[in-house]
Amino acid sequence: MLLAIDVGNTSIVYGIYQGEELIQNFRIATVKTRSSDEYGMIFQNTLSNSGIGLNEIENVIISSVVPNLMHTLPSMIIKYFGKRPIVVNGDLDYDLKVEYDNPSAVGADRIVNAVAALEVYGGPCIIIDIGTAMTFCVVDKDRTYRGGLIFPGIGIAAEALFERTSKLPRIEIKKTEKVVQTDTVSSMQSGLYHGYNALIDGIIERIIDEVGFDEKSTKIISTGGFSALLTHDSKYDIIIDKYLTLDGLRMIYDMNRDKILGN
Repeated sequence: MLLAIDVGNTSIVYGIYQGEELIQNFRIATVKTRSSDEYGMIFQNTLSNSGIGLNEIENVIISSVVPNLMHTLPSMIIKYFGKRPIVVNGDLDYDLKVEYDNPSAVGADRIVNAVAALEVYGGPCIIIDIGTAMTFCVVDKDRTYRGGLIFPGIGIAAEALFERTSKLPRIEIKKTEKVVQTDTVSSMQSGLYHGYNALIDGIIERIIDEVGFDEKSTKIISTGGFSALLTHDSKYDIIIDKYLTLDGLRMIYDMNRDKILGN
């Protein structure tokens, strides 16, 4: 079995693969101050409750956008699983050309998503990852990562409204059927939901126009915590794939397995 771990700013998502099949997946809060032992107990308990023993995990692969945890989690894996984890970095093979001013500056999650999208859906493609930050990544049919854009996610926007204004409350982020609302909470929910929907469609339109992709042949994939909510009603035919990053980690492990195990 392979344990794949995706460390985000808000959540850590991890899954267990048996071959190419994702047989279990979990989501826990990202807490930068947790010790390796605290994370070890969490992983041990969640796997045990699913009938999976730590000794059944043959290898571990991690991608992370949280540098503070990149000592804690590998230390936990070594201590509790007895394995040295594979970390997604520039030393691995991805069969992907990165056209970025500094290729090493591209977030590990963006590379993982690009690999998965190409393998599953083909190129050209636009990948939208809707988490703490919202990212758009552009990959062409020749497996070239062309870059993208990053801006605050809907959760950050909702918290900013609450924290930076005197009278606006903290709200649940949810879909509203109408744009125009007649109470404060619904007005905030409408602004966030319809505002981000319009933003997503507008950015997709600009990307396609700017890079010259054919709209009909371009695959658009969304993933991340708010992907189903914010891309379901898009005017574009967006594929919602909530396991894209985990699947990408499994694919990267398979691409590098012989090289890694050979060492």
